[in-house]
Amino acid sequence: MEYGKIAGLEKPVSRLVQGTMMIDTERLDESLTLLDGIWAAGCNAFDLAHTYCDGRSERAFGQWLKTRGNREDIVIITKGAHHNLDRRRVTPFDITADLFDSLTRLQVETIDVYMLHRDDPSVPVEPIVDILNEHQQAGRIRAFGGSNWAHERLQAANDYAAREGLSSFVVSSPNLSLAEQVEEPWAECVSIGGNKGRIAREWYQQTGLTVLSWSSLASGFFSGRFTRENYALLEDSFWNRIVVRCYCYEENFQRLDRVMALAKEKGVSAPEIALAYIFSLPLNVFALVGCHTPEEFIQNKKAVTLRLTDQEVQWLESGNEADL
Repeated sequence: MEYGKIAGLEKPVSRLVQGTMMIDTERLDESLTLLDGIWAAGCNAFDLAHTYCDGRSERAFGQWLKTRGNREDIVIITKGAHHNLDRRRVTPFDITADLFDSLTRLQVETIDVYMLHRDDPSVPVEPIVDILNEHQQAGRIRAFGGSNWAHERLQAANDYAAREGLSSFVVSSPNLSLAEQVEEPWAECVSIGGNKGRIAREWYQQTGLTVLSWSSLASGFFSGRFTRENYALLEDSFWNRIVVRCYCYEENFQRLDRVMALAKEKGVSAPEIALAYIFSLPLNVFALVGCHTPEEFIQNKKAVTLRLTDQEVQWLESGNEADL
């Protein structure tokens, strides 16, 4: 496993970060076994959220930390302030309420990286930065960031923090994949992939802000299960609908063609090439994966050290033979 650095943390952070939407107290033994296997494979960073499984994911993870006694070895990343059906919730009150819930569920005193799950551009950045600094100074969080925040809002927040001598956002979690996200899978998602995300990617490169990318494999689009011929005929399941709606478009199928060609040339799998694309970008990037078995995680881990040349990256994006 390769490890990197997130500002504000003393611990190294595995470049692959395991998501926890599949972790649940209703499947506790299975969940703990999965966490054991992925930790044994070299992963020390796990991405959680206040909303996952209505809080059961955080509770299950807290039980894993307690029974294994490994809190100091683990990087806890969790998210709060997601909107609900009642109101938009990026407010000091809701940030605080969700943070205390998460601390209780996880059975810890401090969260390593706390991220706001959504943004609300109608709310000024000043009170958001202030409340996050208050919790950081109280020792409840070590570092903070935003999930699905536009880079312009991140810049505004960090400009304010710099003016006031406060801590700033040090991590951002947008979607980033070789496949362009044509439609958002959930409301108010932010993607920096594809042609539409080029300006945002340049901003991340210039600022050096850490990127924790979600759906780096386009929710399974690069698995090989989805083709031009079969995608409309696949089983009508939740994740299949996500992939078809968001990624099954001709430009992405052309990118998939190039991924498969390069994978054949290098003797690796298509998902390895698609994930290696993320790690070959000039960004401080950590890829969020949602592996359901340790074996799947180990397969993904191979891509962490597989580096593509600038020319290969450009060819995967554009298809222009002159880039090779």
